[in-house]
Amino acid sequence: MLLKMKRMLKEKDLCVLATASGNRPHCSLMAYVTAADGREIYMVTLRDTKKYQNLTRNPAVSLLIDTREDDAGSQRSRAKALTVNGKFQAVDREKQVRIRARILKRHPHLQDILAKNEAEIFAVRIESFQLLEGATASHFEQVG
Repeated sequence: MLLKMKRMLKEKDLCVLATASGNRPHCSLMAYVTAADGREIYMVTLRDTKKYQNLTRNPAVSLLIDTREDDAGSQRSRAKALTVNGKFQAVDREKQVRIRARILKRHPHLQDILAKNEAEIFAVRIESFQLLEGATASHFEQVG
C-alpha cells in the first residue's frame, strides 16, 4: 500500500497545504515536486506570506492530494484522497539550487516567484500517509 501512496504522490503535482498559527488553520494551494524516495516534498513560497510565518512557528503540516479532476462526473465514487502529515524543514542553499531546477521543469509558471529574492524553497518531511479510496476504504502508513 505504501508504494501505491508514494506513486500517487509522485504522479500528482498540486496539493492543499494546511498550516496553523495558534488554533487557526490556514490552507494554501501549492505546486510541489517530490524526492526520489518519496520521503520529502519540496515547495516554494515567499518569506513574507502567512503560510511561511506559520511554518516557521509551527512545523507540523498536513497536505491533501486528490484525484477529483481525474475522477469527475460519474467517476466521482472512485476519487482518491491522500492525506500526508509531516514536518516543515528548511533546505540549505546548495540543495535549493538543485530543487529549484526540478521545480521549474515541472512548474514553469513558478518562474516569477522563484526569481524573487524573498522566495524560499522548503521541504516537508513525510511522517505518515492516509489514503481514502472512494467513501469508505481507508489505508494508513506510518513513514518516519
